Amino acid sequence: MHILVTGASGLLGLNLALEAAAAGHTVTGVHNRRPLYAREFKTLQADLLEPDALEHLLEHTQPDWVIHCAALANVDACEEDPGLAQRLNADVPAKLAQLVARGGARLVHISTDAVFDGERGNYAETDAPHPLSVYARSKLAGEQAVAAANPQAVIARVNLFGWSLTGQRSLAEFFVNNLQAGRKVFGFTDVFFCPLLVNDIAYLLLRMLELKLSGLYHVVSRECLSKYDFGIRIARQFGLDDTLITPNSVVAGGLKAARSPNLTLNTHKLSTALGRPTPSISPAIERFYTLYQQGYPQRLQAMAAAP
Repeated sequence: MHILVTGASGLLGLNLALEAAAAGHTVTGVHNRRPLYAREFKTLQADLLEPDALEHLLEHTQPDWVIHCAALANVDACEEDPGLAQRLNADVPAKLAQLVARGGARLVHISTDAVFDGERGNYAETDAPHPLSVYARSKLAGEQAVAAANPQAVIARVNLFGWSLTGQRSLAEFFVNNLQAGRKVFGFTDVFFCPLLVNDIAYLLLRMLELKLSGLYHVVSRECLSKYDFGIRIARQFGLDDTLITPNSVVAGGLKAARSPNLTLNTHKLSTALGRPTPSISPAIERFYTLYQQGYPQRLQAMAAAP
């Protein structure tokens, strides 16, 4: 299949493009300002906010599958510029969904667990969202627009970690970078989530397309934990000093946007469709470490430099 991946310089987009190419698909990755040089797949530069950019992109590439990862994902940046968050996280997906439906390709739209307020956890796809931040509200608006414009699309709510182009995009990288430098960091004991390695998410999304699934799915780990405990597991896997991680409350974290405390999601719907449970966290952290040993972070960061 020919797969078009938007946001290909981002954490999920880059790893997804690489995993899809390794699986034998033809991949075109779209990036905006951040340069991206990849041998494994084609790259295109485009500003998705420009008039007719999406039309030109789809006409030029003629993809079978489109996986829309591009977004304004910095939660605090969304608070600072709600208009930009709305355009990137809601308006662009709405238009893309319309165009993809018209052209006959299949679409996966990437959303977030943050659409929930986190008051109780174990959320199923049938539970009503209650977003707390500009980011979460804009992503929920994107979900709703995609579902209305393209009922055959997959909408995947994710929470992810992994290696990135800059080496600074995921919580796991944050812990590794700081602990390797001997710096003390905080870990929130009152924020729970179900993170999944981006490489595992890539596999699941491709499998969902192969199975011709549609609708809303929670694509996260079947195991959940606090961000503090996640940091401890990362430290121990890498042989780093876990005493550098100080337990702390998110209330004392000084973050601009409100964070949902309990974003544990139920993955029964996806597990049933796949015929197997989604991955758990321990093997994902082990694979994260194996990729590190294999030089994968350096491989990705080399893609940000001119050849």
